[in-house]
Amino acid sequence: MTKYIKSGNLQVATELFEFINSEALPGSEVDRDQFWSGLENLVNELTPKNKELLAHREEIQNQINAWYRKNNNDFDFEEYKSFLKEIGYLEPEVEDFKITTEGVDAEVAIQAGPQLVVPVNNARYAINAANARWGSLYDALYGTDAISEEDGAHREGGYNPVRGAKVIEFGREFLDQAAPLREASHKDAVKYTIESGKLNVALRNGETTGLEDESKLTGYQGQPQNPSAVLLKNNGLHFEIQFNFSHPIGKTDEAGVKDILLEAAVTTIMDCEDSVTAVDAEDKVLVYRNWLGLMKGDLSATFIKGNKSMTRTLNPNRVYLTPTGEELSLSGRSLLFVRNVGHLMTNNAILDQNGEEIQEGILDAIITSLLGKHTLLGNGPYQNTSEGSIYIVKPKMHGSEEVAFANHLFDQVEELLGLKRNTLKIGVMDEERRTSLNLKACISEVKERVVFINTGFLDRTGDEIHTSMEAGAMIRKSEMKSSTWLQAYEKSNVNTGLVSGFQGRAQIGKGMWAMPDLMDEMLKQKIGHVKTGATTAWVPSPTAATLHALHYHQVDVTKVQNEKISESRDLRDDILQFPVAKHSNWSPEEIQEEIDNNAQTMLGYVVRWVDQGVGCSKVPDINDVGLMEDRATLRISSQHMANWLHHGIITKEQVLETLQRMAKVVDEQNAGDAAYRSMSANFDDSVAFQAACDLIFEGYNQPSGYTEPILHRRRIEAKAKFAIKQ
Repeated sequence: MTKYIKSGNLQVATELFEFINSEALPGSEVDRDQFWSGLENLVNELTPKNKELLAHREEIQNQINAWYRKNNNDFDFEEYKSFLKEIGYLEPEVEDFKITTEGVDAEVAIQAGPQLVVPVNNARYAINAANARWGSLYDALYGTDAISEEDGAHREGGYNPVRGAKVIEFGREFLDQAAPLREASHKDAVKYTIESGKLNVALRNGETTGLEDESKLTGYQGQPQNPSAVLLKNNGLHFEIQFNFSHPIGKTDEAGVKDILLEAAVTTIMDCEDSVTAVDAEDKVLVYRNWLGLMKGDLSATFIKGNKSMTRTLNPNRVYLTPTGEELSLSGRSLLFVRNVGHLMTNNAILDQNGEEIQEGILDAIITSLLGKHTLLGNGPYQNTSEGSIYIVKPKMHGSEEVAFANHLFDQVEELLGLKRNTLKIGVMDEERRTSLNLKACISEVKERVVFINTGFLDRTGDEIHTSMEAGAMIRKSEMKSSTWLQAYEKSNVNTGLVSGFQGRAQIGKGMWAMPDLMDEMLKQKIGHVKTGATTAWVPSPTAATLHALHYHQVDVTKVQNEKISESRDLRDDILQFPVAKHSNWSPEEIQEEIDNNAQTMLGYVVRWVDQGVGCSKVPDINDVGLMEDRATLRISSQHMANWLHHGIITKEQVLETLQRMAKVVDEQNAGDAAYRSMSANFDDSVAFQAACDLIFEGYNQPSGYTEPILHRRRIEAKAKFAIKQ
C-alpha cells in the first residue's frame, strides 16, 4: 500500500518524496520549496491539455472506424484522403524549414553509429550499455555465429585455435577495408610503429609501408617504437589495433595483435518506457535513482557471477597521444538519452488535488530533467555532455499537436529547473501512423530542440492495425515488412529528416534487430539501415553494437545522405495504403499457425512482465529461437489477433484453446527458472495468463492498441497478490 506525504495540494508517495529531497535536489541548485510548488503548478496547468489530447485521439479513431464501416464496400482513395484531412488526421503541409538545434554533442550531430536501448531500472544492464561505447571485435566474432563453426571452428569448450584463426583473418580483412595500406595487406604486417607522426608498418617480406590515407591515424598508446595500441578513424568512428606479444592471442600473432577494439554504441537510450515495468512509485524511484547515478557517473552494480561477487562501474575515458605528441581523450562511455513515458499513462507516485494519479509523461519530464541537471553542473566523475544538453526521447506521440504539447512541457520544465531555453533536447519517435503522415509538421514544432527521429516497425505496425481495424482482416504478420506502407514509411522518415536539415545537427534512426543470437544474419541484413542514410540504428546488446559498427565503416553515411537529399519526394499516398488482405481465404492450417505463433510469443513475454517485472528479455519463440521482446512486439501480436477475431477469421474459443495450449509450451520453456510461476497449473489463477487474454479480447477497445493499461493493471494485481517487492 503506497503511503503519501502532503506537498501543497499534491500527495506524493513517501519513497519518491524522500528520494527527491535527499538525493535529487541536493547539488542541483534548485530550491526545495520552489521545486515542489512549481511541480504542482505545472501539473495543474498541463494535465487538462494532456487529457484533451488523449480524448482527441479517441475521437479521431471513432471517426475513422465509422468511416470504414460506411465505405468499405465502395472504397475511394481520394475520398478517404479528403476525409482524413477534414478530421485533422492528415494535416496541411508546412512550408520548408531547417532545424536550428544548437548545443548538440558530436555523438548525436556528427558521428554515425549503433544505438543501444536498455531498461534503466536494471543497473547492471544500464552500465553495460553505457560502457558499450567500445567493444572487442575478437570477442564479438568468437562468441557468436558471425564466425562459422565449419571445419572444426567450434565455439564450445576452451580456446579453439582454429576458430581463433578465423577471427584473426576477419579482423585483418576489416583493417584492409577500413584503413588500407599502400600496396600491401595488414595480413602481411609483422610490426607497427609510429615514425615522424605517421604509421609505419613492417611487412613479412622485409619491406615497409604505411596507410593509404595517413589522416586515418588519430593516436596511439605506449611508445612510438613499441605502441600498445594504434588509434585509427574511418567514417567518423574510431578503432584500436591492440598489441601485446605476451597475451595468449597476441603471442600467436606475427604482429603481436591481441585484439581490435571498435567504437561501437556511440549513443544509448536509457529507457523508462517500453522495456521497463514501472507501474507504481516504488518502481519509478528505482528508474530515477539509476538515471541519477548515470548522470553523476557514479552508478555501480554488484552481482554474483559463478561463485564470485563482481561490481560494475562506468568506464573511464580512453587517453592517447596524437601523432604530434599531444594528449587526446575520448569518452569511454556512450552518450546517453533517456526515453520518457508518452502522453497516455498515469502513475500513483503523485496524486493531484483531486486525488487522481498524475500523467506519467509530465512526471518523467520533470524528474529526469532534474536528475540530468547534475551532469550539466559536473556533479560527479563523468559528464554525459560536453555541450550542456539533456537528451530526452519522447515516444508515442500522434501528430504535431501532441509534439507541440511536449515542446511546451519542456519549456515549462526548463523554467522550473532554471535551465536555459532548449537545454532539453527532444527525440521524436516516428512510430505512430498520424506522426508518420505528418512528420514534417511534427519536426517543425520542435525545430529548435529536436535531435532525433527514428522508425520503429513493431509499434508502427501495431498502430497501423489498430487505426485501420475496421478496414478488414490484416495480412499475416510475416508479410508486413514487404507491404507498401512500410517501405514508404522507412524512406519517408529519412527524406523528411534530410530536407528538414538533420544532417550535421541530429540523428535519423532505424529500428531494432530483434534476434540477438543471429549475428551472422544481422551482419548480412542490417547494413540496409545504413544504406538508407540513417545515422543510427538500434541493436539489442553490446556485442551486436560492436558487430553493427562494422557497417558504418563499410558505408559512408554522409555520402549516402548527400545522394538522398536530391531524391526526396512525397510518399504519403503510399503510407496510407493499409495492409488489409485482399483475399482472407487462408487454410485452417495457415490460420492456426499464425495464432500459435502470436499466442506463444505473447505469453512468453507477458508472463515475465506480469509475474517477474521483466520488461525486456530474450524470449524463445515457438521454434526456440530467442527474440528480444518488449511492449512494441506485444502490441503488434495482440492487435493482430484482435483484428482477426473482430473480422471472424478466428473465434474466441479457438483463441482461448490456443492460449491454453501455448501456455504449456511456455511453461516448459521456462522450466529451469526457479522464480517462474506456471500458467497452465491453474489458468484462472494465473494473473499473467489472464493478462494475455485481456490483451486480445479487449484489444479492440485499448487506446491506440497500447498494451500498457492492461499490463500495468495486471502487474499491480500480481505485486499485491504475491507481495512482490523490488
